[in-house]
Amino acid sequence: MKDKKNKKFSKKIKKSIYKWHRTLGIITIIPVIFWCISGLMHPVMAHWFRPNIAHEKIEATAFPKEQIHLSLQEVLAKNNIEVFKNFHLVSFNNKTYYQIKTNPINEVLYLDAVTGNPLKKGDQLYAEWLSRYFLEDSKSKITNTVLLTEFDGQYKYVNRYLPVWKVTFENADNMDVYVETTSSKLATYNTTSRKIQLWIFDQFHNWNFLEAISNNSIRIVLMLLLLGIITLSALSGIVIYGFFWKAFKKAPVTDNDSRFKKHHRKIGLAVSLVTFTFAFSGGYHATKKWEPYTLDKMVYTPDFKTQNIGLSNLELKPDSTWSNLSLIQFKNKNYYQVSLLPNEEDEIKNRYIDAKTAAITPDIEEEYVRFLANTFAKMTATKGTLPADCCEVENNESCIKNAQVVSSKYLYQFDRRDYGFVNKRLPVIQLSYDTPDKTSFYIEPSTSRLASIVTNADRTEGYSFAILHKFLFMDWAGKNIRDLTMALSAMGVLVVSLLGLYLFIKRK
Repeated sequence: MKDKKNKKFSKKIKKSIYKWHRTLGIITIIPVIFWCISGLMHPVMAHWFRPNIAHEKIEATAFPKEQIHLSLQEVLAKNNIEVFKNFHLVSFNNKTYYQIKTNPINEVLYLDAVTGNPLKKGDQLYAEWLSRYFLEDSKSKITNTVLLTEFDGQYKYVNRYLPVWKVTFENADNMDVYVETTSSKLATYNTTSRKIQLWIFDQFHNWNFLEAISNNSIRIVLMLLLLGIITLSALSGIVIYGFFWKAFKKAPVTDNDSRFKKHHRKIGLAVSLVTFTFAFSGGYHATKKWEPYTLDKMVYTPDFKTQNIGLSNLELKPDSTWSNLSLIQFKNKNYYQVSLLPNEEDEIKNRYIDAKTAAITPDIEEEYVRFLANTFAKMTATKGTLPADCCEVENNESCIKNAQVVSSKYLYQFDRRDYGFVNKRLPVIQLSYDTPDKTSFYIEPSTSRLASIVTNADRTEGYSFAILHKFLFMDWAGKNIRDLTMALSAMGVLVVSLLGLYLFIKRK
């Protein structure tokens, strides 16, 4: 009698699990199909069908001293500029210009280094020249050039650079090239096919259509809800296919329905763990979307007064290692920041010269970068990255101002851990602090920008997404094998979902 009751209870539990598994699966069948198909497009976009471009970056060249007749101070005075943000030297179309970022409107001016005359629409012209250089295309017609100050559907925040110029070409690919003129860098480039792929990925993987008709919070909440249901569905599938497998073995395969059931069960067992890891890591990653993107605002841009730049740049003595010039302001002093050409190891460093005394200060860079880290810590505290007013509390362990730097090093290449290729900027200096959350700042000294800030919470989420969602644990096999494995896993989830949908419809 007792055995009979136990069998009855066991049967009831099994039926209940089956029922919930079917219900959960049907609730999420459409989102799963969307996520799988759009997820399959990621390796297509990123690797297999990514368009080629002639040049990924502009090569550093020797300092153009023969093309510089007027000093910085002379061209500024000629154009009645008393206060500015910074300057660089840029050479294009056989001329060299002082590229001046002005204050307060942050306009970028181009002043001829020979005559001092401004170049009309200089920033747009330089953006178009850079785009042609990157494409190695001097013939195609440019149909549109526009300055972007915000990210949009085709220029995503993962590209990092802002503001950028979007230059559209009338060629076979209808290429859009995005460039940051103040650093002479390529941000990204899109062909027509890539624009379509980006749209599909945005709508069906990131669900940007929800943000368009509601807001970002609703989008994230709905995604988290459905990913949670998918996780439960995957777990129930593991229980069913893993623990009730003997019951399935006994079921005879006599028609198409029973054949579909068998395939659904077999494939479901194979991909249930992958489904769980995809859903869990995707949900975990989605929680990070609550945080506003602020890195494009993390730049130190003090005002420079023309009268306080005592030493003329023409008095400097450039050697064969020099590439460019700019300014930094530190401890109430102005310094020329000299960008050096890459050495044999392709390493680029900076040299600093006092803009009043001409004294070379070789040890100032690390001290300056630490100052920038403190500055950015205060800026990020107000934007939610670090605890608000953390540096105002005495002996606060979370504040880097009260912490020790445990390591400081140049990064000339992206790594597979904290500072991946998605961060874009190189070279950077990594400052790691002994705070409880092991905060690391990555700072680009050539632009005085914060490239990234990483804590233990960021590392945990980053490793989860990299390993469980993007399969970076298979890098040892090569990029193509890794992406093929990821694509096959997504295909397996898609197939088992479609089989489940077929069985549900037939049952009805």
